[in-house]
This record gives sequence, structure tokens and C-alpha cells, in this order.
Amino acid sequence: MNLIAHPELLDRLAAGHALGTLRGGARRRFETLAREQAPVRAAALVWQSRLAGLTELQNPVTPSPAVWIRIENLLRAEQEQRAMQAARSTPGADAPARPPWWHGLALWRGLSAVGALATVMAVVVAVNVKDQWGAEVRSLQARLQAVPEVKYVAVLADDQANASMLVTFDPKSNKLTLQRVGSYQEASDRSLQLWALPPKGGPRSLGVLGGDKVLRLTAAENDVREVPMLAISLEPKGGVPSEGGPTGPVVFKGVLIQKSL
Repeated sequence: MNLIAHPELLDRLAAGHALGTLRGGARRRFETLAREQAPVRAAALVWQSRLAGLTELQNPVTPSPAVWIRIENLLRAEQEQRAMQAARSTPGADAPARPPWWHGLALWRGLSAVGALATVMAVVVAVNVKDQWGAEVRSLQARLQAVPEVKYVAVLADDQANASMLVTFDPKSNKLTLQRVGSYQEASDRSLQLWALPPKGGPRSLGVLGGDKVLRLTAAENDVREVPMLAISLEPKGGVPSEGGPTGPVVFKGVLIQKSL
């Protein structure tokens, strides 16, 4: 099946690959297609970047000491049970076996009391947490609203089809985000410049790149709408005027895809 002709299926497969739910032969076939086809590779990179961004929305939580105490108690109980089983299997043990510790009536009475206390505490905590939960939800919703909306995506590769730059466009903020995914690094006296290659007319400069791993450029949606390809050329330091087009070699290029949202 041609995944490029089925964008919704491609998006679901890329999401499953990033989440780890795509497994076995399906995962291997998807990874093979990603190596061979730039749009599939772009979809996979977009979902990986999207999930990496979502993990930053939630503050890290340190387990409470009670969690570690419970783990320690479970391990100790398991060790005691193994020791008791080993003692029973030892030859010559004539003394009557002592009832296991979990058969004690006092133990279960104590546990019942603890269970009742835990129920009361759970109700009290639930009442206190209810008010806090609404604030947490509202805060998370506000953070989700700030997550970029990826409408256009391109994977720019070199002549050997090695992916070197992931380009996405967010129409909400009018931002082009460029992420270096290869090892290419221009010389200190050179600059990389991003160009839109429209179906008619000459190339249009979308901006000059710095040396950062991730770079954001301001652009209007009209600058990328119906643009079939993007290219990056190697230019003198600071770039060249857009009117003249690229003066140096084109080092990366790729198809610009409009995603269905």
C-alpha cells in the first residue's frame, strides 16, 4: 500500500511507532518505508518531536517514601516465605510446623482496622484533591494550547538521501522550525540559507540559519502554501539577497507536505 496516498493511515502508523504500540513485522515494515520514503520519515519525526514536547508539560513527580517502604515490605515477606518453605523441606524436621504468620487472627484484625482507617483517609484526601484537580486540568489545558500546530512538514536530505534537516511550520505562531537531524556543520565563514521553490518564478529566501540545533524563523502561511519543495544552500556568512536566488551549492532539499489536521 502507498502510505503517501493515505495520509490518515500514515499519521496513525507514525503515532503508533512513536508510542511503541506498533510492533513486530508492522513496525519493521514502517521503519523500512521511513528509510526509503521522505514523507514517511517526516511523519515519524513529527510524532517523535510532538511526544517529546508533551513530556515537558508535566512536572516530574518524586515517589513518596511510603512507596519505597511498601516495596521493601513486599520483598521482605517474599524472602520470609521462601525461608519457611526451605525449612519445611529440610529432612529430620520432626517438630510440628508452626502456622504461617499470615494465618494469625490478630494480623487480620489489625489489617481490617488499617483498611477502615485507609478508607476514611482516602475520603478526606479526595475532598482536598478535588479542588486542586480542577486547577491542574485548567493549567494542563493552557499548556496544551501552547503546543505548536504542525501543518506543513519537510525532511531535507543530501544527494545520498541522508536526512539532515526537519522543517515544520506552525500557522498559529507563523513560525518555521528547523531541527538539524544530521551531522552536517557549515564552516564558520559560511551560512545556510532556506529557500522556497514555488512552481512558478524563482526561489524565495525564507531566512538564514544559525548554528543552533533548533532554529525558528518567522514566516507567513502564504510563504509556504502551495510550495512543493524547500532547499538549503551554502552561502557566504550572513546569506545573500532573495532577489538573486542561491549563489552557492544546494546542500539539502526535500518535498514540503501539507498535513491534514
